[in-house]
Amino acid sequence: IDNRGNGFEAALSEAEAAAKYRGLDGKQTLQLRILTEELLGMVHSITGEMSCTFWIDSEGKAFTLHLTTKTVMDAIKRYQLISVSTENKNEAAKGFLGFLRDKFETAILSDGGASGVWYDMNGIPLDEAPETEEWDRYERSILRRLADEIKISVRGGAVDMEVLKAF
Repeated sequence: IDNRGNGFEAALSEAEAAAKYRGLDGKQTLQLRILTEELLGMVHSITGEMSCTFWIDSEGKAFTLHLTTKTVMDAIKRYQLISVSTENKNEAAKGFLGFLRDKFETAILSDGGASGVWYDMNGIPLDEAPETEEWDRYERSILRRLADEIKISVRGGAVDMEVLKAF
């Protein structure tokens, strides 16, 4: 999926096809489509770019929407991405080395300059990060309301997102 919209309609069609394949009713199909739309729109709003890979896994009536992309990361993007997750944590910070890598990346982005004063050394937001014009909390609100769980993994400029929904 790219900035010109190539692949966006195909992703929505795949969501509908997956819903049909798994026997979802009309309301459930619409919810899966909305989750797909909002996930793609939110990533574009936060990162300002859209060159990503999207796919859907399902087992029975449980679905996982996957999205991966790369971006030039800064403290605001990192904060906004991680704040979308259900647990408000970076899934890439697992294990001792993952934890250290995450703290190091947070510290580098939070160098005290204008772009990174929102984290203390533990990576906890000190204050609400200022909003950018591109950032739309409405998309995050819809995702959080409809999804069962949202996982965000940020490692350097690589972003992996999983939106889980069981019908």
